[in-house]
Amino acid sequence: MQLSLDDATLRRLENLTIPTHVAVIMDGNRRWARQRGESGLEGHIAGTEATRRLVEAAADFGVQVLSVFAFSTENWTRNDDEVQGLMALIEMALREELEDLQRQEIRVVFSGRRDQLPESLQNLLTEAEAATAANQRMTLNLCINYGGRAEIADAAAQIARDVQQGKLDAAQIDAELFASYMYNPQLSDPDLLIRTSGEMRISNFLLYQTAYSEIVVLPTFWPDFDAACLLEAIEQFNQRERRFGGRKS
Repeated sequence: MQLSLDDATLRRLENLTIPTHVAVIMDGNRRWARQRGESGLEGHIAGTEATRRLVEAAADFGVQVLSVFAFSTENWTRNDDEVQGLMALIEMALREELEDLQRQEIRVVFSGRRDQLPESLQNLLTEAEAATAANQRMTLNLCINYGGRAEIADAAAQIARDVQQGKLDAAQIDAELFASYMYNPQLSDPDLLIRTSGEMRISNFLLYQTAYSEIVVLPTFWPDFDAACLLEAIEQFNQRERRFGGRKS
């Protein structure tokens, strides 16, 4: 369901530069649940509603690419019940939202180590990518079993194989070529990286791609995230001067 933006929000948006690619570290589900005396799984369930609000708001605001950090390569170290619950919840949420994503003309792509996921989730991701491939309003990059170091290692390993097999000359390797071996090289680098829950770290998310991203940390726990939070982050983004390693002009 698309948001019905009020006049005040529309006026604020008119004066803003909307970042092309927004990446989000969705943090704080378990702490949100503990504050309410609920289970961690209840926090994750509430977090899926916040993710739905984020996707709707980002598309309505005019964001072109939205990357969400749903499950990291390090999350496998959590207890088995939580991991199994998270996998089931991710699959259920994507299955329930797929028709609406299609209706909103949102394309789904996947970033991560696919072959370590449950087979049913692998199949659903393949289905979602195929079903939404022609959509152009916004691209939703689902980062599941994703780690920035893992992505860099996977890229390096594939480059090494290509050199060994004679498909690539080692002299050709530079930053641009390396970037072409990322999971989704067709996506632009994030302009804005948002982290919730007040934690000041990037937690192994899109390490190669966020070299020059502006980072906004919000105190909000993820289940409480809404369109107003996204707007606040974009307003902070607009107060920054992006230099990309250069001097102030």
